[in-house]
Amino acid sequence: MSKSRLEGKVALITGAASGIGEETVRLFVEHGAFVIIADVQDDLGNKVAASIGLDKVSYCHCDVRDEKQVEATVSYAVEKYGRLDILFSNAGVYGPLPGILELDVNGFDNTMATNVRGVAATIKHAARAMVAKNIRGSIICTASVASCVGGIATIGYTTSKHAVVGLVRGACSELGGYGIRVNCVSPFGVATPLACKIFDMEPSEVEANTCSRSNLKGIVLKARHISEAALFLASDESVYISGQNLAVDGGFSVVNYSFPEVHN
Repeated sequence: MSKSRLEGKVALITGAASGIGEETVRLFVEHGAFVIIADVQDDLGNKVAASIGLDKVSYCHCDVRDEKQVEATVSYAVEKYGRLDILFSNAGVYGPLPGILELDVNGFDNTMATNVRGVAATIKHAARAMVAKNIRGSIICTASVASCVGGIATIGYTTSKHAVVGLVRGACSELGGYGIRVNCVSPFGVATPLACKIFDMEPSEVEANTCSRSNLKGIVLKARHISEAALFLASDESVYISGQNLAVDGGFSVVNYSFPEVHN
């Protein structure tokens, strides 16, 4: 594989000021891309951009719940770099913790607004920009292992990530005619700043929790592993892959843990 797998391409990454998004910004730049960081964490976003180099990275404030901000961010990318080749729609929230019997409906709505409507808006405007320039682009969305199985996350988060997979499949069916690929990546538990804040844990504690529940032993899941999956889906190595949900979960979502382990 070529070292510079995204040479000269322009990528927009939402939720890119920290965690998986930040790691993906750095990896995409390593592989030759120009990247727009879109986030609501202005201080962090500007610091990330400055630490990489403003000749390669730009920061743009964007709350994905507001379609006008999404449209303006896509327009900024096209005006600055002349094109948009890649969207990584990564921004998301976890949502309130109570289960279905004590569901916070307002909190549920906010989770859906960010994790589903925000993703739909970014796909819409990124795809329009690609179609207008006749670009056979790649759109990637962050789903979750919670898009595959229930019972491991909040109701709102689980519902929203199932919906993201539906969005990806629906958009895939419409955008294939334009040569645009649409996929999602579904991580298991990663020790991002968001996860650490939600569970009030140190990164090492989040990682230990993931390792204890994982099927694939001997590897500690890091944000870098998710960014590498996104790089694959953004690059020409996945040129004929579309409509897929790539689970980066070490097999967790396909193993039935209700049965005892059998050792032959």
